[in-house]
Amino acid sequence: MVGTIVVLILVVLVVLLIVRGIRIIPQQRLAIVERLGKYHATLQPGVNLIIPFIDRVVRMVDLRTQQVVVPPQMVITKDNVQIQIDTVFFYTIIDARTATYNIANVVQAIQNITAANIRQVVGHMELDETLAGRDKISMALRTALDEVTESWGVRIDRVEVVDIKPPAEIQDAMEKQMKAEREKRANILQAEGERQAAILKAEGEKQSAILRAEGLRESRIREAEGVREAQRLEAEGRAQAIRLVAEAERNRIEMIRQAQLDANVLTYQSFEALQGMANGSATTLFIPSEAVGVLGALGALKTAANKGDAGKDAE
Repeated sequence: MVGTIVVLILVVLVVLLIVRGIRIIPQQRLAIVERLGKYHATLQPGVNLIIPFIDRVVRMVDLRTQQVVVPPQMVITKDNVQIQIDTVFFYTIIDARTATYNIANVVQAIQNITAANIRQVVGHMELDETLAGRDKISMALRTALDEVTESWGVRIDRVEVVDIKPPAEIQDAMEKQMKAEREKRANILQAEGERQAAILKAEGEKQSAILRAEGLRESRIREAEGVREAQRLEAEGRAQAIRLVAEAERNRIEMIRQAQLDANVLTYQSFEALQGMANGSATTLFIPSEAVGVLGALGALKTAANKGDAGKDAE
């Protein structure tokens, strides 16, 4: 029985030693191992063996990016305005041994450095510059942290200014100023719109007047061209009529000349024409000088005929 108990005890001790000597490290983790109080090794992710009761895991280091919120800081700007700034930073441990032995508390150290540098950076900026210069503040804080954390085995990935809160009275004044600025811009835009509308209206009226004038001028030109064309056609018609009358008269004279009529026949025809005109309704007649000679000749012939008749009666 005693031997069995001793064997069982030895088996239990061996199992305990094996269990304590096996360390399983998760992914993105590292384990710092000390042997008899002195740094011995850094255990990588996976299964690792250590000597129980001699080696000791003193710290598990997380290699993932960590987020730390800095407590709100009350700072005074260059123009003596007290504001509250909320910041957050992201860091990654790149050297587990250095981060374990070179700094006791990385997070607290970064928070303190951030708070100190916020006061220094914002103290050289006015309120308006601070409100519009978040990127500038973040860059200055990251530069200051990189200079310090390089010896801690820590890399600062990003520093962000979450919020900047000025005092309530400053916020009220800023809101009033922004409201006035918005109203000013609205009035300017309205005035600009009205001016543009007036310009467009004037341009439209000008263009309309020009088009009306051009239309009236075109209408008058067309009317004048129509009158001129009508007059030209009328003149051509009259000229054509005169030419036709002259041609007819020329043909008549030519036919009379070809017929070889003597002067007595022509005189008689002229007399008949005058008699026909006298029988008309006109009260006044204009007789050419040639017709007067004809009439005189006719009168002489009539007198001679009357005398001949009287002599015959006397015989």
